[in-house]
Amino acid sequence: MSSGIAFALRGRALRDEIREANAAQPGRGLTQAATEKRMGGREMVEDPRVRLAQSPMTMRQIMAVALCVVLNALDGFDVLAISFASPGIASEWGIDRAALGLVLSMELIGMAVGSIILGNAADRLGRRPMILACLVIMSIGMWLATLAGDVQSLSAYRLFTGFGIGGMLACTNAMVAEYSNDRARNLAVAIMAAGYPMGVVIGGTVASGLLESGGWRDVFHFGAVVTAAFFPIAWFLLPESVGYLMQARPKNALQKINRALRGVGHKAIHAIPERESAPITASPLQLFSPTLRRATLLLTASYFAHIMTFYFILKWIPKIVVDMGYAPAAAGGVLVWANAGGLLGALLLSMLSWRIGIRALAIVAMLGSCIAVAWFGQGQSNLDQLGFVAATAGFCANAGVVGLYAIIAATFPTEVRASGTGLIIGIGRGGAALGPIAAGLLFSFDIGLPIVAGIMAAGSLCAAIALLFLSGRAKFHSRAEETA
Repeated sequence: MSSGIAFALRGRALRDEIREANAAQPGRGLTQAATEKRMGGREMVEDPRVRLAQSPMTMRQIMAVALCVVLNALDGFDVLAISFASPGIASEWGIDRAALGLVLSMELIGMAVGSIILGNAADRLGRRPMILACLVIMSIGMWLATLAGDVQSLSAYRLFTGFGIGGMLACTNAMVAEYSNDRARNLAVAIMAAGYPMGVVIGGTVASGLLESGGWRDVFHFGAVVTAAFFPIAWFLLPESVGYLMQARPKNALQKINRALRGVGHKAIHAIPERESAPITASPLQLFSPTLRRATLLLTASYFAHIMTFYFILKWIPKIVVDMGYAPAAAGGVLVWANAGGLLGALLLSMLSWRIGIRALAIVAMLGSCIAVAWFGQGQSNLDQLGFVAATAGFCANAGVVGLYAIIAATFPTEVRASGTGLIIGIGRGGAALGPIAAGLLFSFDIGLPIVAGIMAAGSLCAAIALLFLSGRAKFHSRAEETA
């Protein structure tokens, strides 16, 4: 009798274990999942990445994502601060459109370098320390811009600021993807990207007021103070990525992983699961391995082309509107409308991503961007119409950018996620820098706005075509999923 009861209890325990293992790893097979969970009669140690991926998001996870959204909003304002200030700069120093186009592109060149260098550093040294370093660089660069006395010094300071801005975007994109669970990841990354226009809308409203009551340097004073204020907030409230710590296994790894888990509202683990395969070195060369090469090249080409169109419309709106005879403050208002449209486009794409594939959404947004930017170049009869068309262009263009960020985060594994994001953004920022410079050169040849806008709008069309060749549906890569 006792042996029969013991046998029944063992059978029930085995069924419970099979059910639990299969729930944690659906599709692996009942007995296979349970067998893999038992190693020599011992239970397999829980992988915290699997827990974060499959559990509902805690309030602290949501707060960590929200902080990354705000940090990206700082990025948005810091990038476009020069756009708000550009009419005053041109007026004070008497520079032409070609020279102004070069100044407008300086931080974009810095962003290209910063995305690649600091993105790779984030895969090697951690997301959190790189985010804190970027805040320091950005705040110093914004403050230095207030001291500029000529085009050369301002260009150098904007180049330095852009270095930090580029690194920030690479780090926050990886952070949000790794803080989020499987269900909410695309939505969270898209909302993070929506922080960019949100920063421009809020900061731009303040900047327009500053331009009415003061000078263009006040815009950079404001940006420097606000950016510096977020350093202590990030220091105390932003935990390190658990995914990064599990991959890097630094000294005192268990203690650091548990601190990060508690920071996002999850219980500690008692041991770190053993690696079941050799760790991948965080190297940009991994992005060109046979499994990632095609995606890396297509996403880089798409981002490069679309961001060229995106930054043409954002960087040149104030100057174009002022040249139409409107005041600089009014021109800043049109730019705010463009970014308000961008914010709405990002939020709509975020919601639709729950039901519709993110690649299809991005392609539709890019086609809309091509049409809207060309439409803006046809000229409008009054300021209200300019604001409406700018908002439409911003709506479509930023929705395309948001879609790309979600696809990028889903494509690369943890070990090279920040490097992949940084490389694509870094090279793509060449398109961001090329957009304002190319437009400035075209304007300097006395080519009219309708033709210039039509040429620059073609970037979004090329980006949509590149995404058409991106095979398959983007799937989030996690080392835990591959080895658990």
